[in-house]
Amino acid sequence: MKESKRLKFPNKSLLLAAFATCIGGTFQCGYNISVINAPTMHVQAFINRTWSDRYQANISENALTLLWSTIVSIFTLGGLLGVTIGGTLSVKLGRKGTLLSNNLFSLTAALLMGLSSSVGLFEFLIIGRFLIGINAGIGLCVEPMFLGEISPTAFRGALGSGTSIFLTVGILSGQVMGLNEVLGEEQFWPYLLSTTCIPAILQLLILPWFPESPRYLLIDKGDEEGCKNALRQLHGLDDCDSSLEDIQKEKSNLAGFQAKKPWELFADRSLRWQLLTIIVINMAQQLNGVNAMYFYADYVFLQSGIPLDKTPYATVGTGACECFTALTCGLLIECLGRKVLITGGYILMSICCIFFTLTLAFQVIVQTCGVTNILNNELFTQTARPAAFMIAGTVNWLSFFLVGLLFPFIVIGLQHYCFLVFFVVCSSVAIYILLVVPETKNKTFVEIQNEFKSSEKASTSEGSGTTLLSTCL
Repeated sequence: MKESKRLKFPNKSLLLAAFATCIGGTFQCGYNISVINAPTMHVQAFINRTWSDRYQANISENALTLLWSTIVSIFTLGGLLGVTIGGTLSVKLGRKGTLLSNNLFSLTAALLMGLSSSVGLFEFLIIGRFLIGINAGIGLCVEPMFLGEISPTAFRGALGSGTSIFLTVGILSGQVMGLNEVLGEEQFWPYLLSTTCIPAILQLLILPWFPESPRYLLIDKGDEEGCKNALRQLHGLDDCDSSLEDIQKEKSNLAGFQAKKPWELFADRSLRWQLLTIIVINMAQQLNGVNAMYFYADYVFLQSGIPLDKTPYATVGTGACECFTALTCGLLIECLGRKVLITGGYILMSICCIFFTLTLAFQVIVQTCGVTNILNNELFTQTARPAAFMIAGTVNWLSFFLVGLLFPFIVIGLQHYCFLVFFVVCSSVAIYILLVVPETKNKTFVEIQNEFKSSEKASTSEGSGTTLLSTCL
């Protein structure tokens, strides 16, 4: 009987709620990472014309580069601000309430970027990219939290992988929309950038029909009836009672505890391994070389003999490969477990970095993925989770900014040895996860927390408070 429950397909309402959550969250983020690349030349020409009309002189090359890099990179600064407020909003407005309110940033950004050309203000592009960055930061903070809290334990990994799947689908969609055959022509670039309103509208139309996180309703708000109704809609009548028992157990475990602030997590010794783990894996998610390969893609394709006008199609092919990989990993998460998949992923990336160094002349791009967002969600209980996502998101966005800033200098300094830096990162993270992080597949949040506590006691009882790697094994 237990086996049949494990193989049971998720409730239709749960899948629709997950779709509505992801389309306005990580899909939006991925879309805005890639969509800005296609209209580069058109936007720069617009800036030049605007500058000339205002000051009766052409803009200098350095000033043009600075303005364009500001338009592109301010997205990451907006994302950083978004994660710092996302956790707080998720406690005050609820997970669903925060996701819905977050669309205000997206709609405003779409309006500003769409109007920038007609009103002759490139400043609208800067403000719009900053606002859509805030949207992405809040979405990346709250979406995996909401998905983890509405999912039954057996499907938490599979639904949690929706964050990476929709991120890659968003990247691919942005690349496709930027092709000349779609909206890549010069006269269409304002419409291309304003299409970011479409995912926001879809989420506003679909998500209100689904309930708030059951865990948030019972643990944070004390609304038992609301929690039961939410579980009936999301999990179905058959699984409602076991899910409710799960949440009540977590609530009794947290009796008397208030939602933690980020700085309080650093002071809580019982959470030190969970906190260190999310810092390590979120830094590694950006410093593993995959994003660097994206930055390096144009050079790779040109060196491979692909003409400049054909590189957008090669980039779409790269996005499609990553999309396929994310979908495949989503299917493997519940079969192999989190620990096996994420450790194997970093080992594979380490090997790829070696091959990159040895055969850089052949320029082969390798796509990988991980389960970082799922672990962010599973390693903490309700009162610590929002603060943990704020810390994880801050580390993630800062690392993202760091890669974009430093990678060109790494290439100049190390040349064909540049990927050895990422080999060190990937191999170190693989060893850390193998030795420290427990498997979380099919375990409740309370069970995962207790496993960390028992590991902490075990390491203490061995007589040395500094025995760091005797934790979860």
